[in-house]
Amino acid sequence: MNANTTAAEDGMSERTAGATAEDGGAGPAAGPKRRPGRRPGALLGSVGGQNLSLIGALVLVLALFGWLNPAYLTWANIKVIGDAVTISGLLALVQTVVIVCGALDISVGSQVGVASVVSAMVFTSTGGNALFGIAAALGAGLLAGLLNGAVIVFGRVNPVIATLATLAAYKGVAQLLSKGAAQGYVSNDDVFVFLANGAIAGVPVLLWVLAVVTLAIHLLLKSTDIGRNIYAIGGNDTAARLAGIDINKYLIAVYGLAGVVAAVAGVLLTARTGFGHPVSGSEGLELKAITAAALGGCLLAGGKGGVGGTLLAITLLGALDNGLTVQGVNPFWQNVAQGALLVVAVVIQKRRAGERAVGLPT
Repeated sequence: MNANTTAAEDGMSERTAGATAEDGGAGPAAGPKRRPGRRPGALLGSVGGQNLSLIGALVLVLALFGWLNPAYLTWANIKVIGDAVTISGLLALVQTVVIVCGALDISVGSQVGVASVVSAMVFTSTGGNALFGIAAALGAGLLAGLLNGAVIVFGRVNPVIATLATLAAYKGVAQLLSKGAAQGYVSNDDVFVFLANGAIAGVPVLLWVLAVVTLAIHLLLKSTDIGRNIYAIGGNDTAARLAGIDINKYLIAVYGLAGVVAAVAGVLLTARTGFGHPVSGSEGLELKAITAAALGGCLLAGGKGGVGGTLLAITLLGALDNGLTVQGVNPFWQNVAQGALLVVAVVIQKRRAGERAVGLPT
């Protein structure tokens, strides 16, 4: 967790205005009041410059790959993009909460693997009871998330180091449970088939799950005291502590939430592939989640961000990955592109903050 050592009074006054700011938007205390006649400006202000940039980039990517390959913009391929975006999108959304709180969770990909294996193995061992498998996966995710929070809070370990350790540990747990191979077979179960291929009102169930989680996290961050306290902790933990916020409790709860959402992603991965996978399908998801959150406007130091920008960013990444695949580009280039985008996002953040470049004169 970040440790801001500025004066508590200054930190509290700064973050009070910024705690409710969406990606690139402005808090209620920022700037003069808008006049009723300035509706176009009000609309742009509500969307935010960061989000407008992402929308522009997304339109450009869709237009480019659609021009290169007409099959790219077909409904069948758009559905493929949506299905792929769902799992990484869930992790990016909950990573947004963690980052806003001033922390980071590098282990979410491995938690997906654990949940996927547990859901399939419990399903098989209970004679094909999908609800037992899903419940066991959610319980495993909650336990993994709470363990992350406990290590950080009670062990006083930096969140990056702690979750880097559990990234490896949870991956090992998934491999031990599954003996390194795919487990179970769920493709003949009605519940898992519905999750993977079902639709409600013509919209795939996978996208409904993503939409429900998006709305829930948005309301949590923007419409509750819990969300305001999360912004306050990420903005200035010293001021938040002086204001009476139990930071340790919030950290453990945020990591518990991350574990549950990662478990939901693991269940969906099992439903999509038909098996529980210890590594395949979940490896590298943590990088994509962090990249999407940073591109979406989350300040990696904490205290700023929102689900709108993150959702746009993960859609952009999904469209880019799919476009490269459709064009037959070596999939390893997708990792290169994600890494480059993360660097670009962080550089932009540092430039906007006016921080001095390391090793260079001011």
